[in-house]
Amino acid sequence: MPGTIVEDRASGFSGEIVRLERGSVVLRDWRDRERAFPLRGGRFLVEDQPATLVRRPDPAERPADQRHETASGALVGRSQQARVASPHRIYVEGLHDAELLEKVWGEELREAAVVVEPIGGADEAPEAVRRFGPAHDRRLGVLLDHLVAGSKETRIAERITGAHVLVTGHPYVDVWQGVRPRAVGLRAWPEVPKGQDWKTGICRALGEEEPAALWRRLLRAVDSIADLEPSLVGAVERLLDFLIEPLEH
Repeated sequence: MPGTIVEDRASGFSGEIVRLERGSVVLRDWRDRERAFPLRGGRFLVEDQPATLVRRPDPAERPADQRHETASGALVGRSQQARVASPHRIYVEGLHDAELLEKVWGEELREAAVVVEPIGGADEAPEAVRRFGPAHDRRLGVLLDHLVAGSKETRIAERITGAHVLVTGHPYVDVWQGVRPRAVGLRAWPEVPKGQDWKTGICRALGEEEPAALWRRLLRAVDSIADLEPSLVGAVERLLDFLIEPLEH
């Protein structure tokens, strides 16, 4: 409702709700700056809790039960028929990234017919982007791990430029760390000694012999965006904003 203080998880912009418009909400911060954000479910924080903002349906519209809330908080049609894939794409480093996006954002991506493709590591990103050939009618989003100052991934991201490609990322060495430890009953991820492979170290600390087994355990523990770190959620949401037209709510 108007006056409620809301934070946009993707940008960090915080302000009071001024009005809801078709497909977006307008927030005003303490400096009287106004910004509009897509009404994509779960992308906001209200009192530090993930929230979905929706406009009250017009009585003449379809009944509310024609749509449902997904793991990402988006509202999509209950019947998702097969669609021709959108020309837009999201590139991720590996299979685990793709599986996590499917688990949380899969329904929303299918509603928009956007395909997520693993490219086999950050090193492959510049060439993969060149081959794709981003353009106005075929935009591309790229999600990278460990996008922090001075990292290899940041240097790679700096080589990818253009108005029709967007690179985002999270600060974690691996997307596994984007899962909140509490989702698997931990207070924090175990410390891994510098120089040791992170996945190997985590498996040893948690008593798992095979990384594949631990990944399955992590993936099963994820039910919604509430089980993911805000930096990962924000990175994915920025890509979705870039590629997907705001959904009507």
